[in-house]
Amino acid sequence: MNFKKRNQIQQAGFQMAPMVDIMFILLIFFMTAFIFAQWENKLGLQLPTATTGKSGDRLPGEVVINIDKDGRIFVNSFEETPEQLKGILKMVTDVSTLQPVIIRADAEVPHKYFVRVLDICRELKIVNISIASLPPGTEGSTN
Repeated sequence: MNFKKRNQIQQAGFQMAPMVDIMFILLIFFMTAFIFAQWENKLGLQLPTATTGKSGDRLPGEVVINIDKDGRIFVNSFEETPEQLKGILKMVTDVSTLQPVIIRADAEVPHKYFVRVLDICRELKIVNISIASLPPGTEGSTN
């Protein structure tokens, strides 16, 4: 009796169905990541214009703080009190004080509200702070 099975070597071919599944998953991931990135800027603010400002690349982990003309503070489209903002930024600075923070204040916001947010950042020793503005001639609210 011959108990040995005949081992046939099969050639491994390229499977197209799993590759298509992976491409769809990647497409969905990047589409949702883009949508969530836009939500943090969704508050309809009238940003001030500046001639010397320059547009930087988006950095991973940056915190975008929106201040509307009534002085309300929004982080990721959620309204926060100054104490809550301080707690959020404290968690960020526990990782690194070099974490980028972008302050988007409405052009009509009273100065005291902008300084309040800037003071919170300074108190927590955040050094990588940017102030959002628009180039001249681009009037209108930003989304």
